[in-house]
Amino acid sequence: MTAARKTKTPAKPSAPLATRGGVGPSRTVLPVGPWNTIFDCLVEQFPSVAASEWNRRISAGEVMDERGVAVTQHRLHEANLGVFYYRSIEVEDPIPFEEQVLFQDEHLVVADKPHFLPVIPSGRFVQETLLVRLKKRLGIDALVPIHRIDSGTAGIVVFCIQDSQRDAYQALFRQREVEKSYEAVGRANASLKLPMTYESRMVQDEHFMRMREETAKGDPNSLTHIELMEARGEHALYRLRPVTGRKHQLRVHCAALGIPILNDPMYPIMQPKPSDDARRDYSKPLQLLARSVEFRDPITGAARKFVSKRDLS
Repeated sequence: MTAARKTKTPAKPSAPLATRGGVGPSRTVLPVGPWNTIFDCLVEQFPSVAASEWNRRISAGEVMDERGVAVTQHRLHEANLGVFYYRSIEVEDPIPFEEQVLFQDEHLVVADKPHFLPVIPSGRFVQETLLVRLKKRLGIDALVPIHRIDSGTAGIVVFCIQDSQRDAYQALFRQREVEKSYEAVGRANASLKLPMTYESRMVQDEHFMRMREETAKGDPNSLTHIELMEARGEHALYRLRPVTGRKHQLRVHCAALGIPILNDPMYPIMQPKPSDDARRDYSKPLQLLARSVEFRDPITGAARKFVSKRDLS
């Protein structure tokens, strides 16, 4: 663990629109193009949003530039101008599992996330995300996660409260100064000699959602410590301690070792994605849990350790 360090505030434009319903405004930068007005540009750049909806947002004062000046229907287009706007609030299917707040002070909020709940707004989930739920529940609009876990993974997620301190906390993860421990239920494999340290080179797969191991060239870029915690017949409970933080690292490593994580819809074989109209199946959660996170607080110097209260079935 290292001593407290000075904070570094990242430069970013401030939003001229307030957080609404736990969701901050979206931002886009107007591209160079032939449009006469900003309205024409927005309609063409966002084909999924009807012109009538842009008219409604503009008339309601829900579209502003980065200087806080309202955009009107006839305002001339200005390339490279930052524009803020509110997304439409759509009705979302509720995710029937609740998060728990394990810790809160003036610097951090630590939540114990359930399976299936995304950490941040993405795709068709905005309100039904951990970040937006916590903003509404705690009344902290500045809340930002300092790391993330997949929506299918349950367990510890740490949020920063003070914008000026965000980079100091995120630097802990970039510089590998955080000890992370996961638990997973996977296939039993008697031939696997545990405990062990597994490393490989991971690269983006042809499918944009997946990662894969590259064996032909390059040095390893992912490393995980793995140990057996408990035998469970055809399955076993494993402790996974990632040293690096590659996308889907634990899922890829477990699949490669012949102990794929139970109910993983992506590794080793990607399952067909259900249609948006299909009822979501909550009966088979991915058996992966972010059990604990431990680090030296860069602001206070205190030793921090947060442990999930959840268990895998």
